[in-house]
Amino acid sequence: MTRVYVCNCFGVTESQVKKHAADGACTPRQIASACKAGTDCGSCVRRIQALLGRGAYPTRGLADEGSRQVRAEQLDEAA
Repeated sequence: MTRVYVCNCFGVTESQVKKHAADGACTPRQIASACKAGTDCGSCVRRIQALLGRGAYPTRGLADEGSRQVRAEQLDEAA
């Protein structure tokens, strides 16, 4: 079996990240708590996000939600 390293700083493999995700870690921060991946240089965080099914950018739903929040704040300021 070929080992694909996600975090070279701590030697964390893709299969280890997937196992932590299956055990309930659903954010890069929770993965970091479980195995330290992403806590040194940070270059693996985007790969961890991809393995967790999250892109590096917010989803359309979150972007829409954020824009509604800004509009509500603008309305409050205008009043």
